Amino acid sequence: MLLQSTGEVEDEAKREEASSEEKKQYLELEYTKIRGEIDLNEWLASNSEYQRGISQLCNNILLFSRIYYWYDEKGKKTKCTAPQYVDFVMSLCQKLVTDEEIFPTKYGKEFPNSFESLVKKICRYLFHVLAHLYWAHFKETVALDLQGHLNTLYAHFIVFIREFNLVDPKETCIMDDLSEILCSPAPQPAPTPSNHVTER
Repeated sequence: MLLQSTGEVEDEAKREEASSEEKKQYLELEYTKIRGEIDLNEWLASNSEYQRGISQLCNNILLFSRIYYWYDEKGKKTKCTAPQYVDFVMSLCQKLVTDEEIFPTKYGKEFPNSFESLVKKICRYLFHVLAHLYWAHFKETVALDLQGHLNTLYAHFIVFIREFNLVDPKETCIMDDLSEILCSPAPQPAPTPSNHVTER
């Protein structure tokens, strides 16, 4: 057992008290809500960067050969492995997000009428990739010490898609147990009686 000076004990107690009172920012719903007079499409566009974070996680985790089906833009069904599916998802997301006609970056340029349905499509595919990472590669994620990143990304993504109804809950219900744990506010600890010591 290490002995600490009184000052160190007080500092540690203050840090513990501050961290127990501190809210977990990634669980705050305010981070997904529209602020002020921002246009809904502008907000959806600015929060569609999940693809980058998910893609980076995938690049760090070995994806084994599970079989999936990919439907291309013409509706053609293709049987593919998990790495191929993830590549299809990331390629499609990158293509859509960088298309100036879909995600305009110039002031005054209008979003297409199909914008919200395209954002829903992107979110649906990204949810599939996240679910795959949890179901098939969580051990690898932990081994690479990336679970904190994955959990934070997942929690923010789920809160965002719920806020704007971007993915059908029937589709995400497979991960409801995890969503409940990661997206529910942490219970507040009961107050403990403090030891009141007065100085002489």
